[in-house]
Amino acid sequence: MTSTSSPAVLSFHKAGISPLWQDLSLELHPGDFLAILGPNGVGKSSLINAVLGTRSLSSGSLKLLGTVGYIPQQRMFPTDLPLRARDLVSLALAHGVLRKRRASRRDVDTLLAQVGATGIADVRVGLLSGGQQQLIRQAQAFARDPDLLLCDEPLLSLDPGMQKHVVDLLQQRMAEKSTAIMCVTHSINPVLHCATKVLYLTPRGHKIGSVDEVLTTESLSELYGTHVEVARVNGRVVVV
Repeated sequence: MTSTSSPAVLSFHKAGISPLWQDLSLELHPGDFLAILGPNGVGKSSLINAVLGTRSLSSGSLKLLGTVGYIPQQRMFPTDLPLRARDLVSLALAHGVLRKRRASRRDVDTLLAQVGATGIADVRVGLLSGGQQQLIRQAQAFARDPDLLLCDEPLLSLDPGMQKHVVDLLQQRMAEKSTAIMCVTHSINPVLHCATKVLYLTPRGHKIGSVDEVLTTESLSELYGTHVEVARVNGRVVVV
């Protein structure tokens, strides 16, 4: 549940990354779920990189409070990588602590259980399916108990059942920990029920608001400079 009475976990003030987007101002509070939409090449991933500090703003500012977890775009692990699922989660837990310290097996098992990956804990990651590998990345992202979770196309190439499982885990995280989530996605429908805000980026500008405010025929037609039809069909958003 969104808590606007709490300080913003993340805020942008008149921020820009030229020539992708400019004059972006928004706030994310504990329990917010921001879905970032738009066509390829408009700077959706660059927005996440700015928060991570791997891409500099060309204008404006951003302020970040608390810890950050990151689920990157899916890339398959090499099949010959000699690491098990539990090894990767252990490395994420031990990151940034004293040298030679290892994460406890109990903590690793707890994270694996949280994402439903107990059964693949001792399997080499390169032998896992794309959906299974995404669960391991999610466990890694949860390792620091983040206040803000950055997700860059976390549902890419997953079947509908696995997409629902991944989104359910994110929604559970929001409910239990009030984690704020920033999620780049090409489709709003898998996250439609839990998105509290939408940022729609286009080459002509951007719009921020609720799903009902942003995903309308009038709003998207204005952003694209041409008629764009938005319809609701059986509870799904269809953009034509």
